[in-house]
Amino acid sequence: MAANGARFHVAECGPADGPLVLFLHGFPEFWWAWRHQLPVVAAAGYRAVAMDLRGYGASDKTPRGYDPYTAAADVSGVIRSLGATDAVVVGHGWGGFIGWSAAVLAPRQVRGLAAVSAPHPLVLARSGQAKALTHTAWFQLPIFPERRLLAHDGLHIERLLRAWSAPGGTFPDAESSRRYRAALQVWPAPHCALEYHRWFVRSRLRPDGRKYSARMRTPVAVPVLQVHGAQDPAVSPTAVTPPHLVAAPLRHEFLTPAGHFPHEEVPDLFNTLIVDWLASFRT
Repeated sequence: MAANGARFHVAECGPADGPLVLFLHGFPEFWWAWRHQLPVVAAAGYRAVAMDLRGYGASDKTPRGYDPYTAAADVSGVIRSLGATDAVVVGHGWGGFIGWSAAVLAPRQVRGLAAVSAPHPLVLARSGQAKALTHTAWFQLPIFPERRLLAHDGLHIERLLRAWSAPGGTFPDAESSRRYRAALQVWPAPHCALEYHRWFVRSRLRPDGRKYSARMRTPVAVPVLQVHGAQDPAVSPTAVTPPHLVAAPLRHEFLTPAGHFPHEEVPDLFNTLIVDWLASFRT
């Protein structure tokens, strides 16, 4: 579907007239990351939609547009293109970063936010674990990170997924590895995916980055659920969002068996939590 000057791929299930729940994946995944959630949320009576972010999967891979202003407008545009006035947004990782951004920059379209392994953007800069900080620094290099993601049939993508999951877990399995490696090997998907990371780091001292940080000091005005895997090697589980940044009910939940991908590592626990939280919007 068309939105904000680009075309976006979405996967949808559930009643067309149900309340919209929009799922945003993180790095290095695509809409398929929410395969465990879509049918469960749909069965609970919601219109469950997962989109490929700009630059990922079957969505347009534009030369520019990987800053949070454009990404928030992408989310707002997709919600309107789906015929809805607003949505509960569920975002993981960088999808959560975009969800936080949309809640402030496009508040009319965001009815609630579930941020998974994604602390508030003003907290994110100081919440990275050693493994993730090393990768983020390496991603700033030109060309070489893209080449590594493409090399050896995308083997480094599987290594990232495994390194950021809970130790001793079963994720990623062979099917997950195959799908994520294949999706991120479609050029220029690796470059587009890394551009989100590069904007976040390189904008810190630029006017656009300072302007974004100032805007994000505006408290989020909708209910927020922050979910974190207690064994997350990428983002510190202690990076909870300060109450002054959310002027609405704020709920923190920790899933002990999970790492950075709780929606994939412990889908049953995650689904029970998200459906229970979504029910609060109907009371």
